[in-house]
Amino acid sequence: MEGRGSGPYFDPDFDFLVERINPRVCIDNETCEDCTLVKVDSANRNGILLEMVQLLTDLDLVISKSYISSDGGWLMDVFHVGDRLGNKLTDPDLIRYIQQSLVSGQEGARSADEVTTCLGKLVGPGQLASEHAAVEITATDRPGLLSEIAAVLAELHCHVACAQAWTHNSCAAVILYVIDEPTRRPIADADRLAHVEQQVDSVVGAHHEPGERRRVKVSGPMPGRVHMERRLHQLMYEEGDYETGPPPPPANGDQFADANLEARRDNVLFLWSPSSSSSTVMRTRASIDSWKERGYTVVTIQSRDRPKLLFDTVCTLTDMKYVVYHAAVGSRGPLAVQEYYVRRMDGCTLDTESERQKVSRCLVAAVERRACHGLRLDISTRDRRGLLSDITRVLRENGLSLTMAECATRGERAVGTFYVTDASGGGNVDPKSMDAVREELGESVTLVVRAGGWGCAKSNRSTSSSTTLSPSLSTSSSVDGDRSRIMTSLGSSLGSLLWSHIERLSSNFGSIRS
Repeated sequence: MEGRGSGPYFDPDFDFLVERINPRVCIDNETCEDCTLVKVDSANRNGILLEMVQLLTDLDLVISKSYISSDGGWLMDVFHVGDRLGNKLTDPDLIRYIQQSLVSGQEGARSADEVTTCLGKLVGPGQLASEHAAVEITATDRPGLLSEIAAVLAELHCHVACAQAWTHNSCAAVILYVIDEPTRRPIADADRLAHVEQQVDSVVGAHHEPGERRRVKVSGPMPGRVHMERRLHQLMYEEGDYETGPPPPPANGDQFADANLEARRDNVLFLWSPSSSSSTVMRTRASIDSWKERGYTVVTIQSRDRPKLLFDTVCTLTDMKYVVYHAAVGSRGPLAVQEYYVRRMDGCTLDTESERQKVSRCLVAAVERRACHGLRLDISTRDRRGLLSDITRVLRENGLSLTMAECATRGERAVGTFYVTDASGGGNVDPKSMDAVREELGESVTLVVRAGGWGCAKSNRSTSSSTTLSPSLSTSSSVDGDRSRIMTSLGSSLGSLLWSHIERLSSNFGSIRS
């Protein structure tokens, strides 16, 4: 981030005032009836926006609306959040964890303790990264890949404590956190880690064609390891999954009118229909424009709304070395719109067409990597040796192909979500295959089959079509005037006027399930 006084909207008197305000995190349950406001004003530093969004996402919280401002060496952000069950944040331990974690980067701040989320997940600072060895794989996607990886790890007495696998544009990225099976202790021996890497690489490379890229890396317990989902984005980026296909269409015109028409034609809302072809699903759009008067590049992304959308886009911008100075995100019905005011870390804007094209492609890829295609299987059972290997083997032997997978251990139990298609990649899974899967997994495994897609968490939030966005997002004709008014008000004072403006702006948004 730029240092004090370098932003285009803040004069020296404003910076002088900022220096005398202590960092604070306010949890407000009074202002809104159906959500909690998490307000943060703090000294700005590189990557802090991603840290905040990542924290809220890891706590199984839904960011329904947000407005972000981080110019002039100071940030002021407001997030409208609730838990995945549609409730406000009332647990004092959870509130304390958020407050302590969001200011943990400040000098003298106390580290947060562990906390349990509304879905029963235990969250603590650096828990998995510090205690587990990590197996990272990128390869050309093919049926049975995760099954074979899990099988060789079971043979090597490596117990999978947590795993995620993504597929996109024929690329696959897999990360598994493993421990020693007999002792349930971390694996730190360098020779054993090298042996595991060699064996996994042999399995991954067994069916690869000459010239196809693959990468296998096994590393021991490591404090400060990159967040798993952020690392998956990085692996897919390194694999070049964004390079395939034509450039993404621009997000121009009356975005909500176009999206509502498209949604009516598709006859879908939030759920992806297994019978829908890829051509009928709402397309992700991205536009890169210049706001020369203020020295910003304006990045607009239009896509179907889904969980963790805000995290995915902020993560990608951060890892591509772009700084978000201001942002507004929200949705109406099935459509989510995100608008970011960014510069490169050196303070320059995106001036070349090739750079703009790459950013557009990367952002669209980041949105679509987590799009869930196929039938969703939720599995819960008692944790045991070789469990992931057994589950993925049963799916493979019954002609099912994985498009995405996520599993973890919670105490003595293991839970997982798997998205599957038939062997051809189509969405029509034979019911007889599912009956066979149930029978082979046995009564000890709880298997819930759901329609493909993200589904809607319990919520009392309105997504009425009458919801309106700020003019700077909804129409292109008034963009310049509204941007000027927004930024002028941001620079006028630090007190109630600024917070009032941010809250009023963000309250106009519908829900974006991040």
